[in-house]
Amino acid sequence: MVRNTAREIAVHLAYELSFTDKTAEELVAERLSRDGFAELAGEDELYSEAPNAKQAEYIRALVCGVADHAPELDEFIARYAKGWSFDRIPLVASAIMRVAMYEILYFRDVPNSVAINEAVEIAKKYETPETVKFINGILGSFV
Repeated sequence: MVRNTAREIAVHLAYELSFTDKTAEELVAERLSRDGFAELAGEDELYSEAPNAKQAEYIRALVCGVADHAPELDEFIARYAKGWSFDRIPLVASAIMRVAMYEILYFRDVPNSVAINEAVEIAKKYETPETVKFINGILGSFV
């Protein structure tokens, strides 16, 4: 598994945090367990290869960091989403931006341009072209 796959899995889990009662730690532990990952593999090719320990820690750090810093990240999104109320932003788009912003703020080994580019590439898989541009614009303004 490469880092961009791990990042996309982190986006999935950050999205799932929007509608679960589980803590980030509980969700990550469940989803990254052997059984949890095998169950997801049947639904999405993204889960065809289980993460190694380093990749699992990267996913855990992103998801738990996004959960811990959600108010801060959401404030940044709202600040740069000119003309949009935060409630209008699709949950997938906000999850993508939260992960990218968390990387930009707290992962010194990830260049800002990489975090933005990866967010845009993930968004292209799940969002409309207009939403992809919106995500790119917010993240570009944020940086």
